[in-house]
Amino acid sequence: MEVKKAGGVFYVRLDDGSKAYVATEIESGVIKILETYVPEQHRGRGYAKALVEKVVEYARSGNLKILPVCSYAISYFMKNRELRELLADSVRNLSDEEWRRLYEERIREEARKRS
Repeated sequence: MEVKKAGGVFYVRLDDGSKAYVATEIESGVIKILETYVPEQHRGRGYAKALVEKVVEYARSGNLKILPVCSYAISYFMKNRELRELLADSVRNLSDEEWRRLYEERIREEARKRS
C-alpha cells in the first residue's frame, strides 16, 4: 500500500478509485490529525492505521509533536501508549480516564457534525 501526501493530506488510492485519507494541519511545530476517513466498503482492512502510522513517521522525521483531534487518532494513541512521547504537551500525560473522556467527547462532536 502506497501512502501519498498532498499538502496536509495523507492518502491511499483504493482499488475502486476511491481514497482513504488523513487530513492534517501543522501549527507551531505540532501536526494536528484532524480527520481520518476510509470509505465504508474498505473499513476494517488497516487503511486508517497505515495512514496514521505514516503521519507518525512524518512527525518523527520533521521533529514535530502530534495532536490527535479526530476520534480515530485519539483511539490510535490510546492503544499505542509507547508512541505518546511524540504527542503535544497538552495530551502527552493524560490518564486513561482522561483519554476515554476525550475520545467520547470527540465521538459526540463528530456525530453532531454528521447529523
